Amino acid sequence: MAWLMLTDEYRYKIFKLVEAHPEISQRELARELGISLGKANYCLKALIEKGAVKAANFRNSKNKKAYLYKLTPKGIEDKTQLTFRFLMRKREEYESLKDEIEQLQHEADLVRQQKKR
Repeated sequence: MAWLMLTDEYRYKIFKLVEAHPEISQRELARELGISLGKANYCLKALIEKGAVKAANFRNSKNKKAYLYKLTPKGIEDKTQLTFRFLMRKREEYESLKDEIEQLQHEADLVRQQKKR
C-alpha cells in the first residue's frame, strides 16, 4: 500500500542516492530530497517492503548502529524503467518548452516590427 503512494520522482531520486551513497542516513536522505525525516523513513520502508532496496546493519565511524542500503536486482530493474520514463517525460517537456519559446519569439518579433512602423 505504501508503495502506491510513493511517486516515481521520489523513487528515482532515492534509487540514485542509495546507489551512490549506500551508507546514507535517513536524515541525510531527507535533507537531499527536501522532505521530512518521517517521509524519508516512509519511502525507504516502502521500497524495502517492495523488495527494491535491502537494508543491512553496520557500525558507522562514530561507532553508532546505522544502515547500509543497497538496490536489489528488482530495485535495479525499477530504477532502469524509471530512468527511461523520466527521460521520455523530460524530452516531452523540452519539446513543449522549445515550441513555447519559438511562439514567444515569434510574438516578440511581431511586436518589434509593429513598433518600428
